[in-house]
Amino acid sequence: MPSPVICFGQQPCGFFPRRFLFAKFQTARKLRREIGGEIVFFLHDSDHDPRETQTTLRHRKTGEPATLNFDFENKLQRKFSPLCLKRIPAGWRDRTARQLGAYVAPEAVAAFKAVVAANVADFCLEMYRRMGLLDGIRVVRSGDPAVRRAACDIAECFVDVPHGGETVRARLLGGGLRLHEGGDAYTTLPAAAFTKEQVSPTRDSRLRWMQSVLHCTHYVCGAGEQAYLNQADAPDITFVSRDAIDRSDEAYTDFPAHS
Repeated sequence: MPSPVICFGQQPCGFFPRRFLFAKFQTARKLRREIGGEIVFFLHDSDHDPRETQTTLRHRKTGEPATLNFDFENKLQRKFSPLCLKRIPAGWRDRTARQLGAYVAPEAVAAFKAVVAANVADFCLEMYRRMGLLDGIRVVRSGDPAVRRAACDIAECFVDVPHGGETVRARLLGGGLRLHEGGDAYTTLPAAAFTKEQVSPTRDSRLRWMQSVLHCTHYVCGAGEQAYLNQADAPDITFVSRDAIDRSDEAYTDFPAHS
């Protein structure tokens, strides 16, 4: 029998990770203690939605919530560039660090101030590493060209293409490349040839695309994922519900993390 490969997936979801992501780490580690094997964190850093990195923190004295996020260099990059290509403007880290003392422990502030990263996805990943969340875990990134080359072909996909001086993540629809402006509005981009290194999956094709690379035996998923994952795309996977956690959409800030 092959050794278990326990996987969970998530976009970078805050410079301090949301609590539901911490619960996935916790569930995967608990499962590994039971069955052995390897844990793989599939980081979907080719997603482009800037809301994914919103970080909701609680004031240490009043308990009032505050939501922080990265700054972005321009509107086009903010809306459409992949998270792994959204550049962090100079000064954002230090400005944000000056606010954090009201919300997180000094150790967490120090770790935040020590992170050096050029883009949003790298910053989040380095914070998760400094928190100890990635100890003993292999990270596979959807923005990695080698991963994209190894993945299966998919019809439902996004394509990274140049536009307006940035790289944007355009949806392939009806044979054309389009940027979703909201509602039923799209901007159609000029036709362009592209290679597998530019392709990343949609929500509906992500499981099959990911599994063609990772060949995992177990997948830890949240309630939202269970609602849309087509488990028939990966009949060789055992799906495991992540552990419940309160305030799941807020940030997990214990430092170092204990999972």
